[in-house]
Amino acid sequence: MDYQAMIDNDLKEILSDKTDDITVQAARYSLLAGGKRLRPKMMYMTSRMFGTDDELLIKDVRYYAVTLEMIHTYSLIHDDLPGMDNDDLRRGKPTCHKVYGEGTATLAGDLLLNSAMERLMKITLDKPQYSYASYKIAELAGICGMIGGQSIDINSEGKEISLDRLYELQEKKTGALFESAVVTPYYLIRGIDQNSAGEDRYVDLLRKLAKHIGLAFQIRDDILDVTSDAATLGKSCGKDERDNKSTFVTLLGYDEACSKLDEEIDRCHKILDEMAVDGLFVDEYRGLTDYLRNRGN
Repeated sequence: MDYQAMIDNDLKEILSDKTDDITVQAARYSLLAGGKRLRPKMMYMTSRMFGTDDELLIKDVRYYAVTLEMIHTYSLIHDDLPGMDNDDLRRGKPTCHKVYGEGTATLAGDLLLNSAMERLMKITLDKPQYSYASYKIAELAGICGMIGGQSIDINSEGKEISLDRLYELQEKKTGALFESAVVTPYYLIRGIDQNSAGEDRYVDLLRKLAKHIGLAFQIRDDILDVTSDAATLGKSCGKDERDNKSTFVTLLGYDEACSKLDEEIDRCHKILDEMAVDGLFVDEYRGLTDYLRNRGN
């Protein structure tokens, strides 16, 4: 299934291309700049894992997939600002603030986040059974998740932090949105609410899978920051050294970071093995984990 084309087509419908509002134009620029679309793709993978063929439910998963990509893109716009990671290149193109200026880029990120929250509230008004799914995405994008990780990241610049603190940073900054991507479709399919989430075996397995996928992604990202180039990755390399950041490579060394990457991939496969025993379709997630191991080669 061509997830990429479906996602890109859906994203084109989010913000009007017939407006002279500069903030909308800036938001569209970043939203449609390309990228791997890993998070929305994982939403489709989870849906297929549990074999749903309900057309209305699949439509709702698409709705949430686009919404999550809006949140992810807002975070990238803000990450690239001079007051944060100060980057000039994203997805092979000049970053939003390099094209539109810092003020407009800040507003573009705000617009994408606010529009995403509007979408979560809108679908919950129409379908109250999705309220927990919407709440969890909002929570994982906030101080308990992505923003919390970003906060640790900013306040760790120029300092050597412990490995445990680095794990906390990355499980929030990167892992939280991966959890939203992996688990949300299951909430929709099974009608999970706050009372039943803690008792559901698959919720636990999917959260663990998301955690290890997120760590594998980040460890590989840290490795690529010192071994790859901007032309290959579509973003600047060498930033971690420039900003004196603690990463899996700086704390563990290159060889051990590679070993940790293999460990995280192996943990993913063990979880997938357990789910495969139940007859679930895990092939796409196996392919994803193999991609994460070799990304950038």
